[in-house]
Parts: sequence; structure tokens; C-alpha cells
Amino acid sequence: MIRAKRVDGEQCDWQDEQSGCVWVDVQHPSPEEIAALKARFKMHPLALEDALEHGHWSRYEQYPAHEFITFRTLVKPNDHDEFTERLSLFLFPQVLLTFSNERVSYIESVWEMVGRESVNTGLEVAYELLDEGAQTFFRYIGVFENGLDEAEERIFAEKRVQNAQEVFERKHRLAQVRSLANEALNAVNMLNRHMQLETADQIRFRDVQDTLSRAALRLDGLRDSLRGLLDLQLSLQSQRMNEVMKTLTAVSTVFLPLTFLAGVWGMNFQFIPELHWRYGYAFAWASFLLTALGLAAYFKRRQWW
Repeated sequence: MIRAKRVDGEQCDWQDEQSGCVWVDVQHPSPEEIAALKARFKMHPLALEDALEHGHWSRYEQYPAHEFITFRTLVKPNDHDEFTERLSLFLFPQVLLTFSNERVSYIESVWEMVGRESVNTGLEVAYELLDEGAQTFFRYIGVFENGLDEAEERIFAEKRVQNAQEVFERKHRLAQVRSLANEALNAVNMLNRHMQLETADQIRFRDVQDTLSRAALRLDGLRDSLRGLLDLQLSLQSQRMNEVMKTLTAVSTVFLPLTFLAGVWGMNFQFIPELHWRYGYAFAWASFLLTALGLAAYFKRRQWW
């Protein structure tokens, strides 16, 4: 599918160079549409190859006829499978050409801006697209922070250690997102550094740089928070193990003198006074109970149990 818009927001004929199109949007292009685009625009073959490749990373390149940037961002913060989306931008002097092999979540909102808001040039459209893409990282950060808060609340509310696999899955996904954010930041930095821009456009693209820089810093902070959550889990696990060992030690200590008394009275000597005493059995049980209760009370008072 190929569609195009003018400054006033009206649809236009993208194949007509005099139609005044500022934005040509290409989604899921067919081989025939790609051939028509190559005939209309002087797209560099390497740039077109990158635009058509699935899963290509964010990068910027300057070609003789146009600037090229492919921008990979996030689409589904909670999805554990494919969670990224990619948009490729060909910046010609008078028109912006965008390529996407899959549906890009923010492209429709920017499409509606053309003609309604102060989006009058291809560079302004490019800024809006890059800015909307950069905001997807902050939506992921919000979801991630809420997940961390819920995990901490579960740990303290249930007073038990959560499955560490959940933390490692979060860590793996966070590393992927940090890599995506840094790649996107490098691509925009290269665009702003090498492309000949007016002052107003430089300010716009620096705003995208700032957004991605803050997202990268927040992601670094989340990595530290995740490490702290893992340390908390390990500390709680160690604490629980210490409590179990303390309880087992106290129980073993209580039974140690009982085992000694049972061993004394279980010896096979002929002259043991308690063996022929009428109340010997009751005396033995009383000794066991008093010794056990006395030790238990002592451990409780010293907070050893």
C-alpha cells in the first residue's frame, strides 16, 4: 500500500513530481510497487535493501540523493515474543518517504497531524515520527517500573522468595531494550551531526536525542533496580535459610539432654536405682519434660528461637 499527503493534509498523487506531496508512506509494498517507487525516487540500493530487511537495527546513512535512517522501537511492552517495530525513512530534499514491513503503532497518529497541526515539511513529519517512536521506550519503562513495584510488594507481603526465573527474564528483556534505545540514539545523533539542517530542524532532532538519552539513563537505572531486587531475593532466601537452621539447631539442642538421659537409663547395669523404683518411669518422663520446657523457655527469652 502506498499513500501520500500534501501540506494541507489532502491526499496526492505520489508519482507526480508536481503534486506537492511532502510525505509518501509505503506499507507492505508489493514487487510492482517497489519497482514504481524505484522509478520515481532515486533510492540507493543498499538503503532499499535495509528498508526491506526484517528486524534490521537502527542506523543512519548519508547517500548522494537522500538521507536514510531506519528506526527500531517498541510496540508491545508486555509481549514476550516479537515486541519491536521498525520504520525506515528516506529524507529527500522535498519529500519524506517512509517504509514499513509491518504495522507501526504510531504512524497513524502522525498521519492525522499533517494538515491539522504545524507539520508542513518532510523534516517536520520525520521529527514527529522519530519523537513518537522515542516515546515508546518511556511506555515500556512505565510498565517495567510497575512490574518491579508489584514484585517487591509480593515479596514483602507474602514473606517468601519469588521465582528467580522471573527476575532473569526481566533482566534479559531489559538488556534487549537498552540495546535498542542506544542504537536508536546513535542513529539520531548521526543524523543530527551529518545532515545539513536549518536551526529549527536541528532543535527538533536534538529534542529526539534528548528523549532517547533520558530513556537510556532511565533504563540504566532500571538495571540497577533489577539488580537490587535480585539482591533482595537472595537476602530473603539467606534469611529464611538462617531461620530454618536456627530452628533446627534449637530443636536439636533441646533433644540433646533428653537423648543423654535416655541413654543413661537404657544402660544394662544391674544396680540402677530408678529401675526398681515404683515411680521411676514417671520420674524419667518428668525429667524429660522439665528439661525440654526449661531449654525451650530459655531459648525463647534469649530470642534464639
